[in-house]
Amino acid sequence: MEDRAGSLDRRTLLRLGALAAAGFGGAGLVAACGGSSKHGARPSAPLGRPSTTVVDPSLPWWLRGDFAPVAKEVETFDLRVEGSLPKELAGLYVRNGSNPKPGWSPHWFLGDGMVHGVMIEDGRASWYRNRYVHTTLLAAGGGLTAKGAPGGAAGLSNVSVVHHAGRLLTLGEVGFPYELRATDLSTVGSYDFAGRLKGNMTAHPKIDPVTGAMHFFGYNFAEPFLEYHVADRDGTLVSSQPVSVKAATMIHDFAITERDVVFWEMPVLFDMKLAIKMVSEARSTVMPYVWKPAYGSRLGVMPLGGPASAIRWVEIEPCYVFHGMNAWRAGDEVVIDVCRLQKVFVAGAALGLPPRLHRWRINTNGPNLGFRDEVRSDLDADLPSIDRRYVGRTYRHGWRVETRSTPDDVVLAGAVHIDAQTGTETRWDPGPQFSSGEWLFVATGPDEAEGVVMTYVYDHAADTSSLVVLDARDIGAGPVARIALPQRVPYGFHATWVPATAA
Repeated sequence: MEDRAGSLDRRTLLRLGALAAAGFGGAGLVAACGGSSKHGARPSAPLGRPSTTVVDPSLPWWLRGDFAPVAKEVETFDLRVEGSLPKELAGLYVRNGSNPKPGWSPHWFLGDGMVHGVMIEDGRASWYRNRYVHTTLLAAGGGLTAKGAPGGAAGLSNVSVVHHAGRLLTLGEVGFPYELRATDLSTVGSYDFAGRLKGNMTAHPKIDPVTGAMHFFGYNFAEPFLEYHVADRDGTLVSSQPVSVKAATMIHDFAITERDVVFWEMPVLFDMKLAIKMVSEARSTVMPYVWKPAYGSRLGVMPLGGPASAIRWVEIEPCYVFHGMNAWRAGDEVVIDVCRLQKVFVAGAALGLPPRLHRWRINTNGPNLGFRDEVRSDLDADLPSIDRRYVGRTYRHGWRVETRSTPDDVVLAGAVHIDAQTGTETRWDPGPQFSSGEWLFVATGPDEAEGVVMTYVYDHAADTSSLVVLDARDIGAGPVARIALPQRVPYGFHATWVPATAA
């Protein structure tokens, strides 16, 4: 990738001209000049809210601006496409997020699940729909209630989406998944793997690209605090095993290699007294999780598929990781790329201190695990994505969204691509008028990163959203296509792609 700080190539100029009318004229120029470097250039424009954004300062940050929920479920057909969608791109992009039906939630993480989907085929965007995930909590009025701890069908199902064994499932932090129809995003109902799932399913399963098995876990508020599960390529739950941990901690993600499962247990603990306070007080802004660094942080490695009794742990410096990028085996070492935060749920930052990409190496040779930590980037970025055909294997390409957490806001800006082998990073900075989210990779060819990355992008000035598509290997050149949407899409969490042949 050439450095665009000094010159623009012909391909970039053509893209800028094609997209100028789409509202990316100035922003595209900033993107094209973003450049490449070992650790990435700092933003040429501030990553902040533009003055045109109108917010209600009396509301907490997760209920104002583009965090605020939308009230209507809509559908629109034959969406306007500016630029050109690759002909090989055929399927459904669908992203989950928090959209509190009552108009209030104690935290961004605790609203009702709502999915937003766009069907793409033959170079067209044939439809957009947004639909609530119709959980039992939504049927009871939405949000959390004081009727007991979430679990089973009583979950918000608001974090992510996975497509496995022909089923499209929404996932939350706790509870069963919910099955949706890919044809129209309507809810089929809660899904417990034919009665075999007894505990929770947390939001970040990993599908082994070779076996097709889905590895996942759930953390619980009572023992067993952590359970590891495996569903085979046909979707049958074939294994559930308790993993020994000391307390109910918030474990949001984990990793697999072709041989291993890696858990990270960190000092964010569930607090029942705070949970009761949260559901019993009107307009509560209490979270039921607390940062307790004295609990410590540790990494656990066990064989893929189990037994969980064989897990081995190594203590590390207290920190927190919401999201890992990928993991793989390198001889005796398990190597993991993660977005590491120094601490979370503390005063002075809406979510936590800045996430930085770290590479962790766990040496499994010998009776005790060894550990090394390397900082891979000085950019603040999270919500990582890779070519999922390389889950658990050595990979080269990864994407994140630039972030900033302030005392009263979270900013999700442009895209960052990293070459995981060299550490070189390339940015697309849309400028301060636009904000984005997790960039999902979708393949259009057989080679790694041969495809696009996409996400919903919000225009603060126009109060509108669009689905923006970038060339995955050349994000600095700016959008190849922009799909105009009929309504604003609130910031959300995680997305998936359902190929047209499976939709």
